Amino acid sequence: MRRWCRTGATLVCGAGLGAAVSRLLSLRGGEEEDGLLNRVPVVPVPRVQASELTLSPGKSGAVMKYGFPSLANIKTRESYVTSYDPRTRTASWVIERLNPLSLSGSSDRKYCDFKEDDSIHMFHRSTNADFKGSGFDRGHLAAAANHKWSQKAMEDTFYLSNVAPQNPNLNQNTWNNLEKLCRSLTKRYLNVYVCTGPLYLPRQEADGKLYVRYQVIGRNHVAVPTHFFKVLILEQADGRGVELRSYVLPNEPIDDKVPLERFLVPIETVERASGLLFVPNIMKRTSSLQAIAHK
Repeated sequence: MRRWCRTGATLVCGAGLGAAVSRLLSLRGGEEEDGLLNRVPVVPVPRVQASELTLSPGKSGAVMKYGFPSLANIKTRESYVTSYDPRTRTASWVIERLNPLSLSGSSDRKYCDFKEDDSIHMFHRSTNADFKGSGFDRGHLAAAANHKWSQKAMEDTFYLSNVAPQNPNLNQNTWNNLEKLCRSLTKRYLNVYVCTGPLYLPRQEADGKLYVRYQVIGRNHVAVPTHFFKVLILEQADGRGVELRSYVLPNEPIDDKVPLERFLVPIETVERASGLLFVPNIMKRTSSLQAIAHK
């Protein structure tokens, strides 16, 4: 279901948000939890025309057309831009731009190896040893398959600053399907901007209070996210404007029968939970924005 929101509209709570997110937080079969996301209001998005993008494909300079969600510890790679969080030893967010040209090429991941990011102080970076025996995959934030246009670009996605501890079942199934969906959208849209990052969300415990608890792995105490988000900025090929989709997935096994649409949430949910801002920056570059919160 698509909804157009106009300036001056009052705040509303999306009817689908509570159900969708509470199901998201209780996929293991428990009772629905009254978590943070259930209570996040949906802020109306005014209608604002995406300009045509004519920059050459793949380069990181083209990635930030719609601005930075935050400004701390920015790092630039061949085809993505990231903000690194030294406390968690993972990125706060990674942004990449996908289109048919960036997805095609002779690059091969068999020539790539996960590697430490030497640009980060040794106190604040993860190592391959941290993941060994942890039970978690090294989950890409900017996916390797998104950057076949350049072997260097693909190799850059294997820096450990571009991964986070991810449940193997999630990484190899539902998360992989979401990455494939992002690539498939390049057939319908001029450019697909993808922002990915970890979330650390509170849960209500037996005493009725909310706590943020997460595991750390390895000698460097790499934080294990409770959830992951993806925000998609989709440029219409005919120049009519921009569509916005945002997903939140728990870092745990998800039944293959659960459709990806179940994890669509309003962009305000991601902004509030992550401490990042997307809409204000997008509005500076567009004159038509369609926010898709659920279908």
